[in-house]
Amino acid sequence: MTRATIEAYYAAFNNGDLDAMLDTLHDEFAHHVNEGATRLGKAAFAEFCRHMNETYREELTDMVVFSNDEGTRGAAEFVVNGTYLKTDPGLPEARGQKYVLPAGGFFDLKDGKITRVTTYYNLQDWIRQVSA
Repeated sequence: MTRATIEAYYAAFNNGDLDAMLDTLHDEFAHHVNEGATRLGKAAFAEFCRHMNETYREELTDMVVFSNDEGTRGAAEFVVNGTYLKTDPGLPEARGQKYVLPAGGFFDLKDGKITRVTTYYNLQDWIRQVSA
């Protein structure tokens, strides 16, 4: 069930289906990001996703999902294939640059729903790619 929930979360991401992503989340959800503050709750996560969809177009490929036997923890490794659409404040100017970035996500689950996702990627590598 853990792997299926994580796979559904990322399938919804790739389909641009925010509602389906939110359906995989527990009411006690926390989003820990590579850079910046933790977002608490589904509403804060939905706002973040809307911003990301305006600013970036991304597809995740080469997905491998892992989970523990208890169904409470999971992880995923993947490649982000993206296009930088709109300048994000504090980052380089967007000009439709393409980027390819290895990344990973780490999960806690409760009652079959995601309570935490922590995403890691190399921000300096992304900046180098979009600044070239």
